[in-house]
Amino acid sequence: METFYIGAHVSSAKGYEAMGREAVALGANTLAFFTRNPRGGRAKALVAEDVAAFRALARAQGFGPIVAHAPYTLNACAAKESLRTFARETLADDLARLEATPGNLYNFHPGSHVGQGAARGIELIAAALNAVLRSEQHTTVLLETMAGKGTEVGRSFVELAAILARVELGEKMGVCLDTCHVWDAGYDIAGNLDGVLAEFDAVIGLGRLRAVHLNDSLNERGARKDRHARIGEGCIGLAALTRVVNHPRLRGLPFILETPNDHAGYAREIALLRAARQTSGEAHSACAVEVAGKEGSAV
Repeated sequence: METFYIGAHVSSAKGYEAMGREAVALGANTLAFFTRNPRGGRAKALVAEDVAAFRALARAQGFGPIVAHAPYTLNACAAKESLRTFARETLADDLARLEATPGNLYNFHPGSHVGQGAARGIELIAAALNAVLRSEQHTTVLLETMAGKGTEVGRSFVELAAILARVELGEKMGVCLDTCHVWDAGYDIAGNLDGVLAEFDAVIGLGRLRAVHLNDSLNERGARKDRHARIGEGCIGLAALTRVVNHPRLRGLPFILETPNDHAGYAREIALLRAARQTSGEAHSACAVEVAGKEGSAV
């Protein structure tokens, strides 16, 4: 039986070992964390003994791949050169730091083209990645699927595939699928999960899918708003998210919760999803009436 790797975003403010212990207290066997303040700024210096203690804890607890997350302020396709430089420098610094915990994942939002057009945004994102990726690195960089808010790049599988096609060290790249984001972008993961995954496979390749952000959504499908909901309290619903964690083509991936929760809330959701891993579930979404009749996997 495959191990179910389930975790949540935890704080690294008190160090890596404390971060790992918080994940264990949640009942998790993976985790996500911001490499620095999510709104930007310098990263705290790593303490070798702290990192070593975390790695020992992760081995002892049977952790799966962990998912580091870039700050939200990183915009690799900004119109201003200074912002693109910040993005490249942050990416390079984060990847260098992540060599202290090799074999894991680094997730980032591709960026917003701010009126330059998606095609230009795709070129700039790929250029940033080509500037920072190294053949000797031990971290896989993940493009996150986006909801399509504003001028976000990555709202479709086609846009993500276009970025990946332009990256020279493609073997260092992958994708993180956010269930709220793809739903808000128009992909019907509640009514046609098989179809969405088939489309992903045809456009990007499921071999590129390395992690899942497991979130419900406050919005109807296609709203392009990106507002996360607790599991089972949104428009995607518990039954659909149960199918996600049980899908044979997803079961081996790390699942990360980014729902609006405190420690106790994450612990409850992890316990709920561990139980759901064993069942198909038949709960209804909170927006069952509003989304009824919408067909197809994408806008």
